[in-house]
Amino acid sequence: MGILDRFTSIMSSNVNALLDKMEDPSKMIDQTLRDLRENLAECKKDTAAVMADEAEAKRQLDKAKTDVEKYTKAAMKAVEAGNDDDARTLIAKKQQCEADLANAQGIYDIAKANADKMRQMYDHLVEQIQSCESRKNAVKSKMNIAKAQNRINETTSKLGSSTASVSAFERAEAKANRMLDQAMAGAELDSKPADAAADLAEKYSGAGGSASVDDELAAMKQKLAGGGQ
Repeated sequence: MGILDRFTSIMSSNVNALLDKMEDPSKMIDQTLRDLRENLAECKKDTAAVMADEAEAKRQLDKAKTDVEKYTKAAMKAVEAGNDDDARTLIAKKQQCEADLANAQGIYDIAKANADKMRQMYDHLVEQIQSCESRKNAVKSKMNIAKAQNRINETTSKLGSSTASVSAFERAEAKANRMLDQAMAGAELDSKPADAAADLAEKYSGAGGSASVDDELAAMKQKLAGGGQ
């Protein structure tokens, strides 16, 4: 695979695609940035190699231009000196240099286009990494907030269960109180005579009470009959 093909393959897996694959951005973002920096180091090396090819092609192009100028001037001087044989030799060499110049120009144009493309892709990757660096803390902060919110949600859910438990306890307590009230009421009812008449009969059917009591009762009746005297 050529340098440009390898670089293009790296660039095709852009940062957003990498972020989409993260299961836990707060843990994975650092690893992703490390991977991107490794890619950047490789891209930098490849870009430097392509730029070196451009520089070499430029040197060959400049040399070809210089040779054409040199043999053109020499041929002109040979013509001015009236030395046609030397002029022919120099013109032939100039023409060969012109062919070399055309070839060098084509090679340089390709090398420069490749170098320009590499520089653009390298700069783009640098921008992506810088963007991720600037967003890294924000991403981690969002993850922390999300985790905190999840904890709040869990706590709220637990509190809801606790409220339901308290309500159930209160209902059980109310039921226990009612059962106690009913039991006490039953006990109170059981403590009273079932038949009041039978109770009075029992009260007045005794041995007649003490004699002193009967005498005092008769005295009271007599007193009442006599008008209280």
